[in-house]
Amino acid sequence: MTSRLSSQLCQRLRLSALLGLIAISCSPSGESSFEAETSEMPVKLQLIERIDHLDTLAREPMVVRHGSGTLFVSGYPSQVTGTDWTAPPLLWRSDDDGDTWQRVNVGSSADGAQGNSDVDLAVGPDGTVYFISMGFNRATREGTQIAVGVSHDAGANWQWHRLSDSRFADRPWISAAPHGIAHAIWNDDRGVAYSISRDSGRTWTEQPRIHDSGGSSHMAVGPGGEIAVRISPIAASANKFDGDTDLIAISRDNGDSWQKYAAPGKISWDAALSDPSATDPSAVPRWVEPLAWGPNRTLYHLWSEGDSVMLGWSRDFGQSWQQQIVSQDAGMAFFPIMVAGESGEIAATWFVITGDSLTCRLVLIRPGAGNDSELEVFQADPFTSLAWEETTDNHAPTPAGEYFPVVFLPNNELGVVTTIQDIHNARWGFSWWRFRLQ
Repeated sequence: MTSRLSSQLCQRLRLSALLGLIAISCSPSGESSFEAETSEMPVKLQLIERIDHLDTLAREPMVVRHGSGTLFVSGYPSQVTGTDWTAPPLLWRSDDDGDTWQRVNVGSSADGAQGNSDVDLAVGPDGTVYFISMGFNRATREGTQIAVGVSHDAGANWQWHRLSDSRFADRPWISAAPHGIAHAIWNDDRGVAYSISRDSGRTWTEQPRIHDSGGSSHMAVGPGGEIAVRISPIAASANKFDGDTDLIAISRDNGDSWQKYAAPGKISWDAALSDPSATDPSAVPRWVEPLAWGPNRTLYHLWSEGDSVMLGWSRDFGQSWQQQIVSQDAGMAFFPIMVAGESGEIAATWFVITGDSLTCRLVLIRPGAGNDSELEVFQADPFTSLAWEETTDNHAPTPAGEYFPVVFLPNNELGVVTTIQDIHNARWGFSWWRFRLQ
């Protein structure tokens, strides 16, 4: 995440409240109500527990589950205090299903463990853990580097590799294909960069750029090694806006070649990100436009059209699309993300600005048997994260990033991570939520 987009969203939230589009309210104590709002849909995802892990701040977290059962959560520090882009990035682990969490020693700055901004995690088929991190100069609002850490022993030891030192390096993603090839992407002011590893992260080779403009909005790798990359107009931490670039790039040969298609849906991007004074409070905040592959090589795309969250699917590798509304609210839905399960289910999250609150949403989507137009959608009651703006004079809620992640767990459960950012009560860290389909 970039500090520019964070300030843009905060400005949009405050301005919307002033215009009467939304009314922001917070409890005086800073504690979020644990009671969920009433959902109009039949709710079958039930909240089992919420565990608050207090430590240092973990904005825009990411979560993965290792084959051993170990959970890993990463995030990045404060926009105010996390100014050292050469500091080691943050990582936690849990070996008891999220009941307790411990900080992971990922190495020192001298080892190459550096990064104070966007992160991503992945687990390879051989159990290799990949941890990619971005450095960000908050004074100049420019990216500084991309580094990836690799662990072959479930997080006990790490090797680090510098993938880029380019000015404006931004928004990295990492994933490992079922056959073992690891893929990493990021962007700068010259388009979407790409690197691969064929030896479980021991060495990396930078490939030709996937596209010479735009930003790395998201990446997904399919069951046959197919790669899908969402390329958006916003690049270089919003220092560049390529208005004609809004694509999905597909590779079916391990990244050797790419076919590019227009993204589905009625999506508009806010060019005012490059000019905070021109922010449109009615525009849908966008950054991550997520992709996922089903086990039958169906490609899925999730996006917001304001009051509606849409799921699109393509059976011909992005050439044509069908789509359906997944959820519809009276407020504005924004910052979605999703992940596909091994059985073909899709878990997705997003934020909604309603009349008086900023809430989190979670759904489980089951494509219909033999007919993708018949989706089963199971939705949890809306819930509220413990994240407010970082200034002491403004206790307004904030997403604390451009998504909050979800992971599939055993026993029909889903795990969700949200940021704890509460300067008024000196509480920092993350919340671990477990939901069960029942």
